[in-house]
Amino acid sequence: MTLSSQHYLVITALGADRPGIVNTITRHVSSCGCNIEDSRLAMLGEEFTFIMLLSGSWNAITLIESTLPLKGAELDLLIVMKRTTARPRPPMPASVWVQVDVADSPHLIERFTALFDAHHMNIAELVSRTQPAENERAAQLHIQITAHSHRICGRSKY
Repeated sequence: MTLSSQHYLVITALGADRPGIVNTITRHVSSCGCNIEDSRLAMLGEEFTFIMLLSGSWNAITLIESTLPLKGAELDLLIVMKRTTARPRPPMPASVWVQVDVADSPHLIERFTALFDAHHMNIAELVSRTQPAENERAAQLHIQITAHSHRICGRSKY
């Protein structure tokens, strides 16, 4: 299928995690004739969220749009869908991966994201978790960030 005849749909599914749920969703996507171009899955508390970028013919995308709400209701999932367009894939960007464990305090995640923004880097993935305070140890923040830049940058001191 040519790029111009491809159609795209972003889907977010949110619900209680249980064995087989992701397989059920991906099987439904495949049965509608769609391809999963990109996806992310995250566990947040007892809930999971599954975000997918689907591609397919107009008929395939229309089929998933019309059948996924019912499938979502059967699985007790909140489903959000939005049509989108293809994004030209630029050359591989310069990437930075950062992992930090630090005493938690308000605004830390905002400060980290501002740092990447100041360096004109696009945050591609952000994972954060807090660990409650224990005994003499303060609450801890664990953060992982993957960021990309298409600009040619000199060395920066952080």
